[in-house]
Amino acid sequence: MNIHALLVSRFTEALQKLGAQDAPVPVTRSARPEFGEYQFNGAMALAKQLRQKPRDIAESIVANVELEDVASKLEVAGPGFINVHLNDEWLARQCQLTLQDPRLGIAKQPEQKVVVDYSSPNLAKEMHVGHLRTTIIGDAVVKVLEFLGHQVIRQNHMGDWGTQFGMLLAHLSDKLQSNQVAETALSDLENFYREAKVRFDEEDGFADRAREYVVKLQSGEPQCMELWHKFIDVSVAHSEEVYDKLNVSLTRKDIMGESAYNDDLANVVADLKAQGLAVEDQGAQVVFIDELADKEGNPAVYIVQKSGGGYLYSTTDLAAMRHRSGTLNADRTLILTDARQALHFKQTEIVGRKAGFMKAEQSYEHCPFGMMLGSDGKPFKTRTGGTVKLVELLDEAVERAGKLIAERDTDLSREELNDVARKVGIGAVKYADLSKNRTTDYVFNWDSMLSFEGNTAPYLQYAFTRVQSIFRKAGVAPTELVADINLTEKQEHALAVLLLQFEEVIGVVARDATPHVLCTYLYDLASAFMSFYEACPILKSDVADEVRNSRLALAALVSATIEQGLGLLGIETLDRM
Repeated sequence: MNIHALLVSRFTEALQKLGAQDAPVPVTRSARPEFGEYQFNGAMALAKQLRQKPRDIAESIVANVELEDVASKLEVAGPGFINVHLNDEWLARQCQLTLQDPRLGIAKQPEQKVVVDYSSPNLAKEMHVGHLRTTIIGDAVVKVLEFLGHQVIRQNHMGDWGTQFGMLLAHLSDKLQSNQVAETALSDLENFYREAKVRFDEEDGFADRAREYVVKLQSGEPQCMELWHKFIDVSVAHSEEVYDKLNVSLTRKDIMGESAYNDDLANVVADLKAQGLAVEDQGAQVVFIDELADKEGNPAVYIVQKSGGGYLYSTTDLAAMRHRSGTLNADRTLILTDARQALHFKQTEIVGRKAGFMKAEQSYEHCPFGMMLGSDGKPFKTRTGGTVKLVELLDEAVERAGKLIAERDTDLSREELNDVARKVGIGAVKYADLSKNRTTDYVFNWDSMLSFEGNTAPYLQYAFTRVQSIFRKAGVAPTELVADINLTEKQEHALAVLLLQFEEVIGVVARDATPHVLCTYLYDLASAFMSFYEACPILKSDVADEVRNSRLALAALVSATIEQGLGLLGIETLDRM
């Protein structure tokens, strides 16, 4: 049930009756419950068109809008706001229908083909904390889009090409000649990279060998390609270990690395030159972007081929755009990288659209995110200033969660405790990130993210287990409950309204790639449930059966909504903690 969409539809019909065709229909949620749940704020904008006072227009809208079945009261406030108070009987009926629907009343949207480019680790190194945000934000957005019925194509634009691989392959070749197997040699990618870099900088002749390997790699020399494939295979396995721990849905078939676009790079440059977009400047091929000129009027410089003939990220990203828009025919392309790359993708879109690499109706959306910071306000590092490996961070999260759970009064077995620790620890790390507006930086803090109070994953997971406990005590499963819902208390009303706003929230996440909106909603829902549970007894002996069952039905819908919401975020729930 999308209450917002329903109200917009009804108010649109009323405006048409008044002769206000194509007028905006601004329906928003009310900030304060005494003003109802929603508010229509369009009367003032119509004053000039209809030549009436805004308050008179609002009164006419109230007289013409058909909301008798939905609203218990419509009131005109101030200069022409219309406050909508939702009807308890209508809310109860909608909650009843939602509880009976496996999709919780959420309709599928008209299908679009959406490419989501996320995670994108550099295969020369192990994944580090800098890859956390792109990976989990991207995966949450993917899950929401698929739930809404879209055809989603995951693309993991891994860094699997470039001059650094000459250095790495030369070093790997020497390792294999000394009878090491690739898996052993590459067991610690960070150390392997450091060894190769030291040799490149200090060992006589090694840098020349590395450059020779680059030439061999780019020409597709079979022996070199075999080495490259071994390196990629082991490196991808490191990433897969992290994806498995994070409970994200990326697989090997989703890899579309930089190397995938090699064959089209020369064509991209040739097409840009043929259209007069790319011109030679100091030996390089450059596109000058007037739309992004500086204060002195100098256009932005976008290099697509270096003077020595080499290609850049710009060339690869244009080739990727052509593939996604042309070959895949995607309606939307979402690219999740940190905010420092915002200008690059803005330039890429301008150049790509000018070159006709995309159709006008196809969207190209860079979704930037802020950085994970340490307590010092600087990018998150180890105590010695090194890069934090993501797999080590996740292992520490599980270990810390295990200690916290063990301190609680619980009768969990060792096996159950380990399972809870994993779900709570990984969920805490993910939720702490996902709950922050993706465009802002945030400070990483173990204590706050693992807290069972406040807007955290443990709090939501605990709220879910609290509902399961109620049903165990009631001796009935949520899925087996048959009951009519009746709303008589204000806490029941508030909970029902929130439950029916789930679809609105999911729609915002899909539109704006903002999982934090879903996190905020789930926290509000869990908090409203706690208020409801305290004010509205469920299992007390003096509660009538029909009241008990009605409240159990509301609790069941809360449970299903939290489980579905956390599932879309890639966070697991637990029956007991």
